[in-house]
Amino acid sequence: MTTMLGLQLTARRVLVVGGGPVAARRVQALLADAAEVVVVAPQVCEVLLDLHRWGLIEWRVREVEEADLDGAWLVHTATGDRSTDAAVLAWATARQTFCVDAGGADGSARTPATTQQGDVLLGVVSAGAPDPGRTAAVRDALAEHLREGRVDLRRRRTHPGRVVLVGGGPGDVGLLTLAGRRALAEADVVVTDRLGPVAVLDELAPGVEIVDVGKTPGHHPVPQHEICRLLVEHAQRGRVVVRLKGGDPFVYGRGGEEVLACRQAGVAVEVVPGVSSAFAAPAAAGIPLTHRGTVGAVHVMNGHDGWSSAALAGLRDGSCTVVVLMGVGTLAALAGEALDAGVDPTTPVALVEDGTLPGQRVTRAGLADVVDVAAAAGVRAPAVIVLGAVAAAGLLGPDGDTPRTAGASGPGATGTVTMAS
Repeated sequence: MTTMLGLQLTARRVLVVGGGPVAARRVQALLADAAEVVVVAPQVCEVLLDLHRWGLIEWRVREVEEADLDGAWLVHTATGDRSTDAAVLAWATARQTFCVDAGGADGSARTPATTQQGDVLLGVVSAGAPDPGRTAAVRDALAEHLREGRVDLRRRRTHPGRVVLVGGGPGDVGLLTLAGRRALAEADVVVTDRLGPVAVLDELAPGVEIVDVGKTPGHHPVPQHEICRLLVEHAQRGRVVVRLKGGDPFVYGRGGEEVLACRQAGVAVEVVPGVSSAFAAPAAAGIPLTHRGTVGAVHVMNGHDGWSSAALAGLRDGSCTVVVLMGVGTLAALAGEALDAGVDPTTPVALVEDGTLPGQRVTRAGLADVVDVAAAAGVRAPAVIVLGAVAAAGLLGPDGDTPRTAGASGPGATGTVTMAS
């Protein structure tokens, strides 16, 4: 019979007998667990030699002796010599010290194939004859489930709360990163916007609290200071709080303010980057923001803040593509100011609505006509505005303007509206 236990080896002595590659792998794993490692072998491989030089292990340069087991909490044999390994195992058994026998099935302990997600360590071990290939395959299959956030990893006991800011991407659930999904698998509370991959909320485990703080243009029912307060208070109650945001938290997502609020309150906080809609929506619409021979730089701006001198200069001389987020409501002002600043009236403009989602639509026009064209087409937020030569129709050939969704939902059969240029 085999009983699985989690051993705390921090600052505890572990004896490894042998100096080859197998011993080196065992030693590296033990060092990762902060064990005090003693290696006994007449010779060691380069990996162990380096670890000894760096002062990370003690190396006793000789054959193993029974006294080497003194003070050891755990013993590993990996000499490749069956008589030596058997002798070490017999000494350990007499001392009632657990021993892993790397070369056979007689050891009193076994090392499982492990994988870790957060503070959950998963181990797989054979209950019968050792079968490392099988245990590794099972481990890998289970690890895939953990990586993809398919397992409910919420804590069931009281623990210190924390906040995780997750960039959810532009909207397609398939563009939510694996790290984001793993964070959601551990969440007790999800504070979400109206943008981003909101469909993923239907996949959360029962009992996860969802707090909707979504804003619409001109309507902010939950102001930013209140959102920060919610994050802090839920975490202070011992909860794992995921702040699910559209795009990337640090690209006009006010993620910096939320991080500061948590740190000022003494709440642990981390950030999971997301795919920014500034780059994903144009890509899904077949618009390369940089293109060899056309343009090699990108400037991203917030439509509410208005033009910067750098963005206008880049448009005037054609040296950069300008991407405007949250600019639908200010399109008329932006276009007028650009024209007044000397930007070519024929500069191509593309407006990508609902980028990466089934309703994605692209409307194109020249700068001088874009306001009227957008009004006639009924362009609405959320939309990403792209200005510059790359926004022209047909840049990538006849199929280059067919918008497609790159995530799990597959190709999006969505429309492209190409109007005055």
